[in-house]
Amino acid sequence: MAHPRLTPRVQRRAVLAASGWVALAATAIPGGSPLRWIPVLAFVVLAPGLALMLPQPVGLRPGARLEALALAAPVSLSVATITATALFLTKAFSLTVFLVVLALFVSVAATLPGVPLPAATRGAVERAGSTRTSPFSSRFRIRRPGGGR
Repeated sequence: MAHPRLTPRVQRRAVLAASGWVALAATAIPGGSPLRWIPVLAFVVLAPGLALMLPQPVGLRPGARLEALALAAPVSLSVATITATALFLTKAFSLTVFLVVLALFVSVAATLPGVPLPAATRGAVERAGSTRTSPFSSRFRIRRPGGGR
């Protein structure tokens, strides 16, 4: 019986979903070892945002990849702050509970389609001859090859 081959997209989603559980397992390492805090820090700072941004239905254009990476950290920190605040208000905060909630969030979000990004639907730079008009289009002219007007 042949095993189904996992596509790179499915592999990325699986790695993203597993990252929270790896960070949770890293907390079992004693002391302040870098093997303990680096996976936890990387997970909290990047994984929730990447889980929300990257599972796009179609491949991302180069401008959209950069946009998704630039938005991943602030979105991740926002999700982590909301989670920590909710746990503090319910008097249930601990590192273990915090990481379990975030790991569950990332695992679920990695299976869903990502948040649509503006640069994913169009190029990061509009093409010449685009049907869209800009308020500045009348002020600027398109330079043709050879320097002609």
